Amino acid sequence: MIRLSGPAADAALLALKSGDLPPNRVATLRTLHDPASGDPLDRALVIRFEAPRSFTGESMVELHITGGRAVLNAIIAALAEIPGLRPAEAGEFAWRAFENGKLDLSQVEGLADLVDAQTEAQRKQALRIAGGALSRQTETIRALLMRAMALVEAQIDFSDQEDVDALGMADARDLAAEAAGLIRSTLANAHCGEVLREGFVVVIAGPPNVGKSTLMNALARRDVSIVSATPGTTRDVIEVHLDLRGYPVTLVDTAGLRDTGDPIEQEGISRARSRAEAADLTLWLTDRAHSDPPGKGPRLVVRTKIDLERDSSHLRNGEREAELSISAKTGAGISELLDAITAYADRQLSGQGPALITLQRHRLAYEEALQRLEAGLTRNNALPEIFAEDLRRTARSLERISGRIDVEEVLGEIFSRLCVGK
Repeated sequence: MIRLSGPAADAALLALKSGDLPPNRVATLRTLHDPASGDPLDRALVIRFEAPRSFTGESMVELHITGGRAVLNAIIAALAEIPGLRPAEAGEFAWRAFENGKLDLSQVEGLADLVDAQTEAQRKQALRIAGGALSRQTETIRALLMRAMALVEAQIDFSDQEDVDALGMADARDLAAEAAGLIRSTLANAHCGEVLREGFVVVIAGPPNVGKSTLMNALARRDVSIVSATPGTTRDVIEVHLDLRGYPVTLVDTAGLRDTGDPIEQEGISRARSRAEAADLTLWLTDRAHSDPPGKGPRLVVRTKIDLERDSSHLRNGEREAELSISAKTGAGISELLDAITAYADRQLSGQGPALITLQRHRLAYEEALQRLEAGLTRNNALPEIFAEDLRRTARSLERISGRIDVEEVLGEIFSRLCVGK
């Protein structure tokens, strides 16, 4: 599909000598011709969108052509000869939609995430944001702030009128408190949204030669880590991105944790510990059940190499059974391990409802808004002028999400993530 947008879209369609302009928003079969020679190029479905009822808010034409490279090249070459046309830049259609009020900035970001979505969970989340879920929530909060500001401004501007006092600062503060509650509830799932967008990080850790690399290969279903009986083979962090039953997972293989004098291996162990501490979940591997793994954070103890064991008589006093037992070599227990990881991810990412905040930019704007609003609410005896300023600053923080103010520094980065067709 070739998309044209701008005031010359209809003229460009006429230049392709396909006959009169087809009706607005009706798919019509037309033969496209070369503007210079008149030679037929293709039979295509043509759809016109008259401004402002289009994706960009401008006049638009879509040419749904035969999917062959020669046909595509011929029509692109023909369009290049028409005055006033040029190739679109990456994200330019979305940029024009933003400038014409068809999309706000958070919807554009959701659209970019939808293009980049690799898993079903990411697709659903991005589709909610692209459909305006965050915009609607933010506007609901902003509307409460505007109502509160109107009450406060009335106190300031018409303080000499007898009926103004009846409106009261108390009503304004109640509206502000309601807005603060909505901000808090939106922020409650912010971590879930950001993790789902970036990927749930699962680190495989443990002593040397317990089967970390073998498990990594088994879960990735390809050889991504070197497997060797020699201790210390894995010295650097190795990552692979997986679609684990709908969830985006970044699986990390790390160096075996042990005391060593090798400076290179020491660096690998240091990195392993750092990644394990920051992980959303750590799989602590051991070839025998033993005491809890070192460090803190969410973890799952997994006993490996059960294909080499005949019974549990090897357990010594003080040792305990691992939470799961597997054999990466034979595949025994792998399905149960995947179930456990998925269940943990589901508990962590589902939260109390669908996440609306998926980007750090959104979270920081909401956190700043909450901080400013709470500051105003804690000043019980503040002058109306001061409380009004608190409300205005809160609203301005939220307006950055939609792109109403102060967004020039992020526009280029956001729109450049989109392909030319967007």
